[in-house]
Amino acid sequence: IFLMRKALDRPPRRAHEVSQSAFAFLFSELIQYSQTRVNTVEELQAKLEDAGVGIGRRVLELACLREKSSRRETRVLGILQFIHSTLWKMLFGNSADSLEKSVEHDDEFMIIERAPMVNAFISGAPCNCAAFVAGIVRGVLDGAQFPAHVSAHEHEDNRTVILIKFAAEVMEREKRQA
Repeated sequence: IFLMRKALDRPPRRAHEVSQSAFAFLFSELIQYSQTRVNTVEELQAKLEDAGVGIGRRVLELACLREKSSRRETRVLGILQFIHSTLWKMLFGNSADSLEKSVEHDDEFMIIERAPMVNAFISGAPCNCAAFVAGIVRGVLDGAQFPAHVSAHEHEDNRTVILIKFAAEVMEREKRQA
């Protein structure tokens, strides 16, 4: 009875929030389900990324509906800032740690996240679970007409880099708009 009363006395969560434990459970089930249907680590990461792509497309639609300005992003930096701040807050509760441009290639950008939530609850996974987040980012970019190759890379200091390499036509369009 005490636990029930405590749960009822808490202020209700916002309607669009999901508890971390529910997310962790569903995500671990997704990984276990995917593991039984692949033979290699690369196939598992591709499967997680593909699952993220569909979510990314739907999240873009939802975010556009929730945003007050119904303005479509047409510039690379604008869509990346939208993903880095607005979308990341919607998905993970806070914005990503940083957004950086590659110094070596003009078509590469990086979203850096220290201790991403998808890696926090999964222990002993044979792959980088942030491939799921890379898939979400790719789905958002594809849905916004910014085709790109997106990949997740783990570093030894427990941070994950989501590397975004835009297609040539996106960079050509960006040059025309400048």
